[in-house]
Amino acid sequence: MSAVPPPRNDTGAPEGPETPEASEAPAGRGGRRSVAAALLLGALGATVVLLGSGRVWARGTAAVGGGALPVTADGQAVTGLPAALAIVGLAALVAVFAVRGTGRLLVSALLALSGLGAAVSAVLAADDRQALDAQAARATADTAAQVGALAHTAWPYVTAAGGVLILAAGLLALRHGRTWPAMGGRYERDGGARSRRPAPADPDRPEDLWKALDRGEDPTR
Repeated sequence: MSAVPPPRNDTGAPEGPETPEASEAPAGRGGRRSVAAALLLGALGATVVLLGSGRVWARGTAAVGGGALPVTADGQAVTGLPAALAIVGLAALVAVFAVRGTGRLLVSALLALSGLGAAVSAVLAADDRQALDAQAARATADTAAQVGALAHTAWPYVTAAGGVLILAAGLLALRHGRTWPAMGGRYERDGGARSRRPAPADPDRPEDLWKALDRGEDPTR
């Protein structure tokens, strides 16, 4: 019986089994893209939250001696929760690369929850007036004073958008984090630790001989 010729591709060359390098290359590129996207989203989201929390969220007027005194309240005065959660999210974003396995899963979940909490707390506080009433009470020395001509800005929603970015970074870490590298770890493609063997000592280089002796090796071999 004559041997069956191997199948050929469009170029006429015999088709062979896919090499590990070819199959793993797309996965490696995808892992690098997800790492870069998570870092960008997390850092950008935390920056937006911290920036938005420092802006004016509400303004109004307080009645003083027959006149009106303008008062304002920034995000930190309204609620400090989004900024605090943004800092937690930044710490979790760094910690994702310092742990592996279940620890990475938990830290990724913390990152996602930090973003979700920052977004929800900013939206819930967008219509808050207690901070302005407190400002009016301090400005008029009247604990019963209330602010008038109340107006809110768009900064609470900008802050919430930053929280959504942090949430997206956490979701990426939950989805792809198991393929990301760890800090200080050198790994092969199969996940095993890379072993490094010292170069053999050169008998013509005295420093190599001394290094071999320090390692407990026989430089004469």
